[in-house]
Amino acid sequence: MDALRAFPPRASGAATHPAWPPVLNAETADIMANSETPDIIYTIVDEAPELASASLLPIIRSFAKAADIGIETRNISVAGRILSAFPDFLTEEQRITDDLAELGKLVKQPTANVIKLPNISASQPQLNAAIKELQGQGYALPDYPSDPQSDAEKDIQRRYDAIKGSAVNPVLREGNSDRRAAKAVKAYAMQNPHSMGKWSADSRTHVAQMEGNDFFSNEKSATISAAQAGPAKITFTAEDGTETVLKDGLSYDEGTVVDATFMSAAALREFIRAEVASMEPGVLFSVHLKATMMKVSDPIIFGHFVSVYLEDFLSKHGDTVAALGWTPNAGIGDLDAKIAGNAELEADLKAALDGKPPLYMVNSDRGITNLHVSSDVIIDASMPAVIRAGGIGWGPDGKAAETKCCIPDSSYAPVYDETIKYFKENGALDPTTCGAVSNVGLMAQKAEEYGSHPTTFEMDGKGTVRIVLGNGDVLHEHAVNKGDIWRSATAKKAPIEDWIQLGIARTKATGAAAFWLDANRAHDAELIKYVKPALAGAGLDIPIMAPRDATRFTLETMTKGDDCVTITGNVLRDYLTDLFPILELGTSAKMLSIVKLMNGGGLFETGAGGSAPKHVQQLMEENHLRWDSLGEFCALGESLKFLAESRGNARAEIMGEAVEDATQKLLETNKSPERKVGLLDNRDSHYWFARYWAEALAAQSKDADLAAHFAPISKALVDGEEAISTEINAAEGKPVDLGGYYHGDPDKTSTVMRPSTTLNGIIG
Repeated sequence: MDALRAFPPRASGAATHPAWPPVLNAETADIMANSETPDIIYTIVDEAPELASASLLPIIRSFAKAADIGIETRNISVAGRILSAFPDFLTEEQRITDDLAELGKLVKQPTANVIKLPNISASQPQLNAAIKELQGQGYALPDYPSDPQSDAEKDIQRRYDAIKGSAVNPVLREGNSDRRAAKAVKAYAMQNPHSMGKWSADSRTHVAQMEGNDFFSNEKSATISAAQAGPAKITFTAEDGTETVLKDGLSYDEGTVVDATFMSAAALREFIRAEVASMEPGVLFSVHLKATMMKVSDPIIFGHFVSVYLEDFLSKHGDTVAALGWTPNAGIGDLDAKIAGNAELEADLKAALDGKPPLYMVNSDRGITNLHVSSDVIIDASMPAVIRAGGIGWGPDGKAAETKCCIPDSSYAPVYDETIKYFKENGALDPTTCGAVSNVGLMAQKAEEYGSHPTTFEMDGKGTVRIVLGNGDVLHEHAVNKGDIWRSATAKKAPIEDWIQLGIARTKATGAAAFWLDANRAHDAELIKYVKPALAGAGLDIPIMAPRDATRFTLETMTKGDDCVTITGNVLRDYLTDLFPILELGTSAKMLSIVKLMNGGGLFETGAGGSAPKHVQQLMEENHLRWDSLGEFCALGESLKFLAESRGNARAEIMGEAVEDATQKLLETNKSPERKVGLLDNRDSHYWFARYWAEALAAQSKDADLAAHFAPISKALVDGEEAISTEINAAEGKPVDLGGYYHGDPDKTSTVMRPSTTLNGIIG
């Protein structure tokens, strides 16, 4: 099976174009659908987590084999998703199966057991870069058609667009999220506190949000009745009466909460202009969005920030740069590349930037600004970083400064605004005493997938958008103008009810909790209709609070040293599982994320933290990978214990307990990766994890055969410490060749990530 998962060999020459879809994929899908669910599926992903897998997965496979546990892989990387979407452009040897589609079926099985690592939610620039790299490796993929004319080009664009944004998670998340820090991780963080910046009451760092005509204020929501259930469509009626079907083939079940809203482009641009004009000297200007997950709406919003910020330059050179193929959504980085060598344009752009307030920098050393590229603007990483640092960002001069944080949509901006206000009043959080904040997030069956699905549109004219049900009812309608961003999202009844019960269960186990729902928001008001009866039936009085109030409640609770559960919708799940872990643990990558799939299976996510592109850059330049696989260790332990429960495999339980022992010892002995060359890195950490895992298995008394098997392995790992350490560190400080960024060469990657012949000989 795994032979189908490996990256195929490079090939040159023109590819043949058989009929779409090819018979190979259909036959493979039928075989896989009728086969037994694998013991554990480990996902092939991107960037730092995938590099780490090249070192860690051989260890996991070797150890699991001793307990008769099979580990299979499925490729959900952006390169893998691209290749699986275009088999008709590839040679037979180059084609790979659509693993994401297969996993979408597997997670509905009661024995599904998937360890899901962070993958790239590709922005347009990332997608373009991956396509170019694959083309350079001999894959005859088509270019992305930005302005498709023919039906063939429209089909190509449709296939590529399905890969962008949060394309993976909606398919795999057939359950709601239970994300929290493992006890050993929390204890380590309290005993070894990370650095925290100081807050002062007079800090000028603040959040700016729209006060009207945004997604919050324009939202409408309704719960589908029995009479309304069935097919639906989204239509646009122009001023002249012409009707266009924006989306057909929708279907709403009874009990589904259906939302619709829009953001006014004119109001957004007025907001941006006002915020730029009101800047104080010495304060940085920044915008915080999530153009990777909100793949339709947020790149457009980002583009408005770029074009307003560069209005002076574009008033003079707009037609010229447009002719070069530049659009504001692409960011200032792409503009720099397009005008390179044109002295007049370069000078005028520099003058335009110098005449505006200084920008918050993503990387001041490299000159990468907050408006450089939309995929660098990731709110759930950028806002916690500013808050943890005491309200400080880095400016273009390489110096720290206070920051204006623009978060246009007032649905979620109050969370960050209230957090900043709280720390201004009370000072920075103390990681040595604070309680733990966990999250129960509504996300099953694509719940609240704002912007990640094909029901978000940029309006190309003035008119009315409607959701029209099969019975003729108009569920929602909005009058819109050209450029407005309209979107719709749903949450089905069964996931909502499952989420509420999971929240109740976690509250009983933890203590303090709150449902983050605003009675004044249309969507939240519909969810509250589900929550209140469920709480009454359970005899619990869990408070229901608007996000701003819930933020203060949570901060007050954790500051006192008490644990707290945040019970939220999907977007807040995504944001809060970075915000609070970064404050209390120093990182969100160490969180344990258990998704209890609604049909009985388990999806074990390796925490938040993204796919860490900066870590890859450091590895390629210095052969040092600082990615911490602690999230993988935690997920592995839970996956093995779930396997024991679901399959009756007693040895899997022992293996899982030993993983937990090894993880705790690794933390206690400070064997996690560090940032600089010459210190421990990811590969060193994997050696110590393997050593402690083998040690725990050799010492346990529940299974004598397992103990006997791992005793010599444990001894060999101890005896080989010096040689292994020397071999791992021998090549550090030098550039390495991975054979590609999005689609690396497996042999080259293995050579880089498994440099110790001694360790490889012991593990196999």
